[in-house]
Amino acid sequence: MISKLLLIVLAIAAVVLWQAAYKVDETELVLVTQFGEIRAVETSPGLQFKVPFVQQVTRLDKRVLRVDVQPAGFPDKESQFLEIDAYVRYKIQPTELGIQNFRESLLTETGARDKISQIAIASLRAEVGNRLREQIIGGRITVNPDGTRTVTAILAPDGSSIREQLTRIVTASVQAQADAQGFGIDIIDVRIKRADFPESIVESVYTRMRSERQVQAERLRAEGEQQFLTKTAEVDKAVENIAASADETSNRLRGDGEAEAIRILAEALEADADLFAFRRSLQAYATILGSQSTLVLSANSPLFQFLQTPDGLGE
Repeated sequence: MISKLLLIVLAIAAVVLWQAAYKVDETELVLVTQFGEIRAVETSPGLQFKVPFVQQVTRLDKRVLRVDVQPAGFPDKESQFLEIDAYVRYKIQPTELGIQNFRESLLTETGARDKISQIAIASLRAEVGNRLREQIIGGRITVNPDGTRTVTAILAPDGSSIREQLTRIVTASVQAQADAQGFGIDIIDVRIKRADFPESIVESVYTRMRSERQVQAERLRAEGEQQFLTKTAEVDKAVENIAASADETSNRLRGDGEAEAIRILAEALEADADLFAFRRSLQAYATILGSQSTLVLSANSPLFQFLQTPDGLGE
Protein backbone atom coordinates (compact mmCIF):
# COMPACT_ATOMS: atom_id res chain seq x y z
CA MET A 1 0.00 0.00 0.00
CA ILE A 2 2.80 2.38 0.93
CA SER A 3 4.68 1.55 -2.28
CA LYS A 4 1.64 2.34 -4.41
CA LEU A 5 1.17 5.65 -2.63
CA LEU A 6 4.83 6.44 -3.14
CA LEU A 7 4.54 5.66 -6.83
CA ILE A 8 1.52 7.96 -7.10
CA VAL A 9 3.38 10.74 -5.31
CA LEU A 10 6.41 10.30 -7.54
CA ALA A 11 4.20 10.32 -10.62
CA ILE A 12 2.50 13.53 -9.52
CA ALA A 13 5.86 15.08 -8.70
CA ALA A 14 7.17 14.12 -12.13
CA VAL A 15 4.14 15.67 -13.84
CA VAL A 16 4.47 18.83 -11.75
CA LEU A 17 8.19 19.02 -12.47
CA TRP A 18 7.49 18.43 -16.17
CA GLN A 19 4.99 21.29 -16.14
CA ALA A 20 7.23 23.57 -14.10
CA ALA A 21 10.49 23.16 -16.02
CA TYR A 22 11.15 24.43 -19.50
CA LYS A 23 14.23 24.97 -21.65
CA VAL A 24 15.21 28.16 -23.44
CA ASP A 25 17.06 27.48 -26.72
CA GLU A 26 19.81 29.73 -28.11
CA THR A 27 17.54 30.68 -31.01
CA GLU A 28 14.53 31.54 -28.84
CA LEU A 29 13.06 34.31 -26.72
CA VAL A 30 10.56 33.04 -24.12
CA LEU A 31 7.55 34.74 -22.56
CA VAL A 32 5.97 33.33 -19.40
CA THR A 33 2.33 34.43 -19.10
CA GLN A 34 -0.30 33.88 -16.42
CA PHE A 35 -3.92 34.33 -17.48
CA GLY A 36 -2.70 36.38 -20.45
CA GLU A 37 -0.44 38.67 -18.42
CA ILE A 38 3.32 38.60 -18.88
CA ARG A 39 5.06 37.33 -15.75
CA ALA A 40 8.58 36.73 -17.00
CA VAL A 41 10.81 37.19 -20.04
CA GLU A 42 13.74 34.87 -20.69
CA THR A 43 16.42 35.79 -23.23
CA SER A 44 19.31 33.60 -22.05
CA PRO A 45 19.51 29.93 -22.99
CA GLY A 46 19.20 27.32 -20.24
CA LEU A 47 16.76 25.49 -17.98
CA GLN A 48 14.07 27.65 -16.34
CA PHE A 49 11.05 27.06 -14.08
CA LYS A 50 7.50 28.39 -13.89
CA VAL A 51 4.36 27.80 -11.87
CA PRO A 52 2.94 24.55 -13.23
CA PHE A 53 -0.51 24.44 -14.84
CA VAL A 54 -1.04 28.16 -14.20
CA GLN A 55 1.71 29.81 -16.22
CA GLN A 56 2.18 29.27 -19.96
CA VAL A 57 5.29 29.53 -22.12
CA THR A 58 5.30 31.40 -25.43
CA ARG A 59 8.36 30.98 -27.64
CA LEU A 60 9.53 33.59 -30.12
CA ASP A 61 12.28 33.27 -32.73
CA LYS A 62 15.46 35.13 -31.82
CA ARG A 63 16.92 34.90 -35.33
CA VAL A 64 16.43 37.16 -38.35
CA LEU A 65 12.86 36.85 -39.60
CA ARG A 66 11.59 37.58 -43.08
CA VAL A 67 8.31 38.98 -44.32
CA ASP A 68 7.53 38.62 -48.04
CA VAL A 69 5.46 41.61 -49.10
CA GLN A 70 2.61 40.79 -51.44
CA PRO A 71 3.52 41.99 -54.98
CA ALA A 72 1.53 45.08 -55.89
CA GLY A 73 1.41 47.86 -58.47
CA PHE A 74 2.84 51.25 -57.48
CA PRO A 75 2.66 54.44 -59.59
CA ASP A 76 5.96 56.24 -60.11
CA LYS A 77 6.56 59.98 -60.52
CA GLU A 78 5.30 59.85 -64.12
CA SER A 79 2.18 57.87 -63.06
CA GLN A 80 3.49 54.74 -64.74
CA PHE A 81 2.66 51.64 -62.71
CA LEU A 82 5.40 49.26 -61.67
CA GLU A 83 4.78 45.87 -60.15
CA ILE A 84 7.10 45.63 -57.15
CA ASP A 85 7.94 42.47 -55.23
CA ALA A 86 9.78 43.16 -51.95
CA TYR A 87 10.63 41.60 -48.62
CA VAL A 88 11.43 42.83 -45.10
CA ARG A 89 13.96 41.35 -42.71
CA TYR A 90 13.63 42.08 -39.00
CA LYS A 91 14.55 40.84 -35.53
CA ILE A 92 12.63 40.96 -32.27
CA GLN A 93 14.47 43.24 -29.86
CA PRO A 94 16.15 40.87 -27.35
CA THR A 95 15.18 42.94 -24.32
CA GLU A 96 12.37 42.57 -21.82
CA LEU A 97 10.71 45.76 -23.06
CA GLY A 98 11.14 44.79 -26.71
CA ILE A 99 9.59 41.37 -26.16
CA GLN A 100 6.71 42.84 -24.16
CA ASN A 101 6.02 45.41 -26.89
CA PHE A 102 6.10 42.68 -29.55
CA ARG A 103 3.71 40.54 -27.55
CA GLU A 104 1.30 43.38 -26.85
CA SER A 105 1.30 45.01 -30.31
CA LEU A 106 1.85 42.11 -32.70
CA LEU A 107 0.88 39.10 -30.55
CA THR A 108 2.55 36.51 -32.82
CA GLU A 109 4.91 36.29 -35.76
CA THR A 110 1.87 35.87 -38.03
CA GLY A 111 0.42 39.14 -36.74
CA ALA A 112 3.82 40.76 -37.15
CA ARG A 113 3.94 39.59 -40.77
CA ASP A 114 0.66 41.29 -41.61
CA LYS A 115 1.40 44.63 -39.91
CA ILE A 116 5.00 44.86 -41.10
CA SER A 117 3.85 44.10 -44.65
CA GLN A 118 1.28 46.91 -44.44
CA ILE A 119 3.74 49.58 -43.29
CA ALA A 120 6.33 48.37 -45.83
CA ILE A 121 3.79 48.73 -48.66
CA ALA A 122 2.86 52.24 -47.43
CA SER A 123 6.53 53.30 -47.29
CA LEU A 124 7.27 51.82 -50.71
CA ARG A 125 4.25 53.54 -52.24
CA ALA A 126 5.35 56.92 -50.85
CA GLU A 127 8.95 56.60 -52.05
CA VAL A 128 8.09 55.12 -55.45
CA GLY A 129 5.62 57.95 -56.08
CA ASN A 130 8.47 60.49 -55.75
CA ARG A 131 10.88 58.77 -58.13
CA LEU A 132 11.30 58.04 -61.83
CA ARG A 133 11.15 54.53 -63.19
CA GLU A 134 14.93 54.37 -63.75
CA GLN A 135 15.59 55.34 -60.11
CA ILE A 136 13.30 52.59 -58.84
CA ILE A 137 14.67 49.90 -61.11
CA GLY A 138 18.20 51.09 -60.43
CA GLY A 139 19.24 51.44 -64.05
CA ARG A 140 18.35 52.72 -67.49
CA ILE A 141 16.56 50.23 -69.71
CA THR A 142 17.56 50.05 -73.38
CA VAL A 143 15.54 47.98 -75.83
CA ASN A 144 17.86 46.39 -78.38
CA PRO A 145 16.87 45.90 -82.05
CA ASP A 146 16.34 42.18 -81.40
CA GLY A 147 13.85 42.94 -78.61
CA THR A 148 16.14 42.11 -75.69
CA ARG A 149 16.69 44.60 -72.89
CA THR A 150 19.91 46.02 -71.47
CA VAL A 151 19.98 47.66 -68.02
CA THR A 152 22.73 50.18 -67.23
CA ALA A 153 23.23 50.80 -63.50
CA ILE A 154 22.63 54.31 -62.13
CA LEU A 155 24.78 55.48 -59.23
CA ALA A 156 23.82 57.94 -56.48
CA PRO A 157 25.98 61.06 -55.85
CA ASP A 158 27.84 59.22 -53.05
CA GLY A 159 28.85 56.45 -55.46
CA SER A 160 26.40 53.86 -54.15
CA SER A 161 23.69 52.23 -56.22
CA ILE A 162 20.52 54.30 -56.61
CA ARG A 163 18.63 51.12 -55.69
CA GLU A 164 20.61 50.82 -52.45
CA GLN A 165 19.80 54.44 -51.63
CA LEU A 166 16.09 53.69 -52.07
CA THR A 167 16.46 50.62 -49.83
CA ARG A 168 18.04 52.66 -47.04
CA ILE A 169 15.32 55.31 -47.17
CA VAL A 170 12.47 52.78 -47.12
CA THR A 171 14.16 50.81 -44.31
CA ALA A 172 14.49 53.94 -42.18
CA SER A 173 10.85 54.83 -42.85
CA VAL A 174 9.58 51.38 -41.83
CA GLN A 175 11.76 51.41 -38.71
CA ALA A 176 10.41 54.82 -37.70
CA GLN A 177 6.81 53.63 -38.05
CA ALA A 178 7.58 50.40 -36.15
CA ASP A 179 9.10 52.42 -33.30
CA ALA A 180 6.17 54.82 -33.28
CA GLN A 181 3.70 51.94 -32.94
CA GLY A 182 5.83 50.12 -30.35
CA PHE A 183 6.36 46.90 -32.29
CA GLY A 184 9.53 46.01 -30.39
CA ILE A 185 11.43 45.02 -33.53
CA ASP A 186 14.57 46.13 -35.39
CA ILE A 187 14.18 46.42 -39.16
CA ILE A 188 17.31 45.12 -40.84
CA ASP A 189 16.36 46.11 -44.36
CA VAL A 190 13.55 46.39 -46.90
CA ARG A 191 14.68 45.09 -50.26
CA ILE A 192 13.05 45.10 -53.68
CA LYS A 193 13.34 41.70 -55.34
CA ARG A 194 11.75 42.74 -58.60
CA ALA A 195 10.41 45.94 -60.14
CA ASP A 196 8.80 45.60 -63.54
CA PHE A 197 5.83 46.69 -65.59
CA PRO A 198 2.56 44.81 -65.11
CA GLU A 199 2.12 42.09 -67.71
CA SER A 200 -0.97 43.83 -69.09
CA ILE A 201 1.01 46.87 -70.25
CA VAL A 202 4.45 45.38 -70.91
CA GLU A 203 4.00 45.17 -74.69
CA SER A 204 2.59 48.70 -74.97
CA VAL A 205 5.47 50.05 -72.87
CA TYR A 206 8.02 48.26 -75.02
CA THR A 207 6.33 49.64 -78.14
CA ARG A 208 6.47 53.17 -76.75
CA MET A 209 10.12 52.73 -75.77
CA ARG A 210 10.94 51.48 -79.26
CA SER A 211 9.13 54.47 -80.77
CA GLU A 212 11.07 56.85 -78.54
CA ARG A 213 14.36 55.21 -79.52
CA GLN A 214 13.33 55.34 -83.19
CA VAL A 215 12.61 59.07 -82.95
CA GLN A 216 15.93 59.59 -81.22
CA ALA A 217 17.70 57.55 -83.89
CA GLU A 218 16.09 59.58 -86.68
CA ARG A 219 17.11 62.81 -84.95
CA LEU A 220 20.69 61.62 -84.60
CA ARG A 221 20.74 60.53 -88.23
CA ALA A 222 19.46 63.97 -89.32
CA GLU A 223 22.09 65.69 -87.20
CA GLY A 224 24.75 63.40 -88.66
CA GLU A 225 23.56 64.11 -92.20
CA GLN A 226 23.65 67.86 -91.51
CA GLN A 227 27.18 67.59 -90.17
CA PHE A 228 28.16 65.48 -93.19
CA LEU A 229 26.83 68.10 -95.61
CA THR A 230 28.55 70.89 -93.69
CA LYS A 231 31.87 69.07 -93.68
CA THR A 232 31.48 68.13 -97.35
CA ALA A 233 30.82 71.77 -98.32
CA GLU A 234 33.86 72.89 -96.33
CA VAL A 235 36.02 70.26 -98.02
CA ASP A 236 34.71 71.16 -101.50
CA LYS A 237 35.43 74.83 -100.84
CA ALA A 238 38.94 73.99 -99.64
CA VAL A 239 39.51 71.84 -102.75
CA GLU A 240 38.38 74.69 -105.00
CA ASN A 241 40.68 77.14 -103.22
CA ILE A 242 43.62 74.73 -103.48
CA ALA A 243 42.90 74.07 -107.17
CA ALA A 244 42.60 77.80 -107.92
CA SER A 245 45.85 78.48 -106.09
CA ALA A 246 47.54 75.62 -107.95
CA ASP A 247 46.28 76.93 -111.32
CA GLU A 248 47.51 80.39 -110.48
CA THR A 249 50.91 79.06 -109.48
CA SER A 250 51.02 76.83 -112.59
CA ASN A 251 50.15 79.70 -114.93
CA ARG A 252 52.68 81.97 -113.27
CA LEU A 253 55.44 79.36 -113.50
CA ARG A 254 54.48 78.57 -117.11
CA GLY A 255 54.62 82.28 -117.96
CA ASP A 256 57.96 82.63 -116.23
CA GLY A 257 59.25 79.60 -118.15
CA GLU A 258 58.05 80.92 -121.47
CA ALA A 259 59.57 84.31 -120.73
CA GLU A 260 62.85 82.64 -119.82
CA ALA A 261 62.72 80.59 -123.03
CA ILE A 262 62.09 83.70 -125.10
CA ARG A 263 64.94 85.47 -123.33
CA ILE A 264 67.32 82.60 -123.99
CA LEU A 265 66.16 82.43 -127.61
CA ALA A 266 66.70 86.14 -128.01
CA GLU A 267 70.18 85.85 -126.57
CA ALA A 268 70.93 82.96 -128.93
CA LEU A 269 69.75 84.95 -131.93
CA GLU A 270 71.88 87.86 -130.95
CA ALA A 271 74.92 85.61 -130.46
CA ASP A 272 74.73 83.68 -133.80
CA ALA A 273 71.78 84.34 -136.08
CA ASP A 274 73.16 82.08 -138.84
CA LEU A 275 73.48 79.07 -136.53
CA PHE A 276 69.93 79.57 -135.37
CA ALA A 277 68.69 79.77 -138.99
CA PHE A 278 70.61 76.60 -139.83
CA ARG A 279 69.09 74.63 -136.92
CA ARG A 280 65.61 75.83 -137.77
CA SER A 281 66.11 74.69 -141.36
CA LEU A 282 67.29 71.26 -140.20
CA GLN A 283 64.20 70.93 -138.06
CA ALA A 284 62.05 71.85 -141.02
CA TYR A 285 63.85 69.28 -143.20
CA ALA A 286 63.26 66.57 -140.61
CA THR A 287 59.59 67.45 -140.51
CA ILE A 288 58.76 67.69 -144.21
CA LEU A 289 61.26 65.40 -145.85
CA GLY A 290 60.85 61.64 -145.95
CA SER A 291 62.60 58.82 -147.82
CA GLN A 292 60.29 59.21 -150.84
CA SER A 293 59.78 62.98 -150.64
CA THR A 294 59.99 65.17 -153.71
CA LEU A 295 60.37 68.92 -153.34
CA VAL A 296 59.69 71.51 -155.95
CA LEU A 297 61.25 74.73 -154.75
CA SER A 298 62.22 77.99 -156.23
CA ALA A 299 65.93 78.52 -156.48
CA ASN A 300 65.53 81.56 -154.30
CA SER A 301 63.59 79.74 -151.56
CA PRO A 302 65.15 80.17 -148.09
CA LEU A 303 64.49 76.49 -147.40
CA PHE A 304 66.52 75.51 -150.46
CA GLN A 305 69.61 77.45 -149.63
CA PHE A 306 71.07 74.91 -147.16
CA LEU A 307 70.48 72.08 -149.61
CA GLN A 308 72.79 73.72 -152.07
CA THR A 309 75.68 74.72 -149.79
CA PRO A 310 76.26 74.19 -146.05
CA ASP A 311 76.67 77.88 -145.42
CA GLY A 312 73.41 78.64 -147.27
CA LEU A 313 75.09 81.37 -149.31
CA GLY A 314 75.25 79.62 -152.67
CA GLU A 315 78.10 79.86 -155.07
